[in-house]
Amino acid sequence: MATRYTYSPETIIKAYSLGLFPMAESHDSVELKFYAPNHRALIPIDESLGNGVHVPRRLRRRIRQAPYQISLNLDFAAVIDECAFLNDQRTDTWINKDIRQLYIALHKMGFAHSVEVWLDGTLVGGLYGVALRAAFFGESMFSRKTDASKIALVHLIARLQHGKFLMLDAQFTNDHLQQFGTTEIDRLDFQIILNNALVRQGDLALETPSEQLIKPFLNSLKKSNINH
Repeated sequence: MATRYTYSPETIIKAYSLGLFPMAESHDSVELKFYAPNHRALIPIDESLGNGVHVPRRLRRRIRQAPYQISLNLDFAAVIDECAFLNDQRTDTWINKDIRQLYIALHKMGFAHSVEVWLDGTLVGGLYGVALRAAFFGESMFSRKTDASKIALVHLIARLQHGKFLMLDAQFTNDHLQQFGTTEIDRLDFQIILNNALVRQGDLALETPSEQLIKPFLNSLKKSNINH
């Protein structure tokens, strides 16, 4: 029996190209809504946005120590399930059944991607999002060990910079993301950046291990970036 969705995966891609993103109101909601906030948070990939890409010195040092193993697209479904996991501290989520099915479909179509963080064979952190031309739309992340989601994000930024992506959309900012130089821009400026990204082609270099990309990226960071 064919899977039924409230919307098709193709509709989700079209929404992203227009500057919209979908969310459910709760984990048990039966409908999705599309949002285009007046202010959009972007995480810098290079020096072209705000004060440029930033990785705190302590985190940079920890990444060099390689406490975890990093993979790409190894277990997308597990990452989205962990991002949607409910517990005593987190009693609800915007990832409902339709969101899960749609993004797994987008992953199978080659649009949605995950970064996984492993410790001794156990998934302890990660993130997922959607790549469209030279734009990457970050959706959600999770962490079960110290710095796991932060390390996943830095590995993603390194891959996007290597692949000449123009933007990393975080949708909304928070304390967790601000340490990476996250910058809020208005909707019009976001649409200009998005339009530029959609006429360029980014390359996620799917066959290239993260370990080969992260060291050159960290070495390229300016001294003012890594001393804070």
